[in-house]
Amino acid sequence: MLLRYTPTPLRALQALSQTVSAALVHTTTEVHQPAAVAASPAVKPTLSKEFQIYRWNPDEPGKPKYVSYNVDINSCGPMMLDVLFKIKDEQDPSLAFRRSCREGICGSCAMNINGQNNLACLSKVDRDPSKPSKVAPLPHMFVIKDLVVDMSNFYSQYKSIKPYLQKKGVR
Repeated sequence: MLLRYTPTPLRALQALSQTVSAALVHTTTEVHQPAAVAASPAVKPTLSKEFQIYRWNPDEPGKPKYVSYNVDINSCGPMMLDVLFKIKDEQDPSLAFRRSCREGICGSCAMNINGQNNLACLSKVDRDPSKPSKVAPLPHMFVIKDLVVDMSNFYSQYKSIKPYLQKKGVR
């Protein structure tokens, strides 16, 4: 209310605040602009790579086949599991695969990657765009859908084995 009755100090205060804000804008644009440009992350160019993924759905007629997906490997993580997530999220939500811990402990993301059985969460993507990467389910197991295999035989065998070291009297 005091400012209402004294218009001259109000105008002086407004002029002072405009001068200070203009000076701040001027100094921040001059001083900090080159640092902001230098600190901004460089945008990586597109690096498209072909991934051939094994696809089979028991609910649909037809034989299993490999479907090709092109993925920009500069815009996703370095592991094969990251590429599979990118394909599922952006290109084909019907892609089925198992995953759990993302740390190479559980083994649920086991699959055949470029001819070798490996965990997708530990397998790095080959960055050479001239060679397509091939992803298939584990070759010695029955396929349920796409990259998901039937683990019931594995779990029954795992349950049947006994540890090598056991206490006496414990069965």
